Amino acid sequence: MEPLSEQNPLFKKIRRASSHGGLTDDGCAIAEGLHLVEEAIAAGCEVKAILLTQPDGRFPGAKLVSEKSFRSIAGTETPQGVLALVKPHESSMEAILRGQALAVVLDGIQDPGNAGSILRAAEAFGATGAVFLKGSVNPYNPKCIRASAGSIFRLPVVVQEDLSALAGIALYAAMPRTEKSIDQADFAKPCAVVIGSEGRGVRASIAARADGLRIPTSNVESLNAAVAAGVLFYEARRQRDAAQKQGSSGTRAAQ
Repeated sequence: MEPLSEQNPLFKKIRRASSHGGLTDDGCAIAEGLHLVEEAIAAGCEVKAILLTQPDGRFPGAKLVSEKSFRSIAGTETPQGVLALVKPHESSMEAILRGQALAVVLDGIQDPGNAGSILRAAEAFGATGAVFLKGSVNPYNPKCIRASAGSIFRLPVVVQEDLSALAGIALYAAMPRTEKSIDQADFAKPCAVVIGSEGRGVRASIAARADGLRIPTSNVESLNAAVAAGVLFYEARRQRDAAQKQGSSGTRAAQ
């Protein structure tokens, strides 16, 4: 099979999306590396195209490209030679706010590695979705997708201008200088957790309407945004598990 030319429209589309740090013109995300491609497929995402540097029987119909051409669009220093264009699932605020909602709000998070790690932590501890506010990195930046390790293909993700859609649930914000500790929050009820930008933290307009929470630390005042998100969502999971066990115990006692 003749390798795909760099002048091919498909190749150009991938290069353009990679350089812009987002979706292709027709709404596809770039999943680079065998693990991410397999995660996207397992999540039920529609695979529009797969590029390989070597034939692979697991991916019939894939397009071959030269290693040199692949490196020109790859986002990793040591590419694995497999990349897919996948159509992410459509998400909505309704899906994120379903049931006992536990949403993460990214307020100005600009580092794609941090954003992806936040998505991974959110999914790991039972979040129902993620909201990227204006000013945050594109959730489909290839680096964000890689840092999420596939969580972005399963976790509902939306981009919003503001927090108006979250008016009906409790709003918590990670703020290192506030008095209230994370164990004093009620994460068992429907809520959203705001993680502010790496430089300025949570913007003032959001801090004014949110319940600020601090993570107790020793010797250091603040944590990396992704680490802070992981701690907050661990506490949320702990509280929800405890509430569920208490509810089950109460039901058995009543019987």
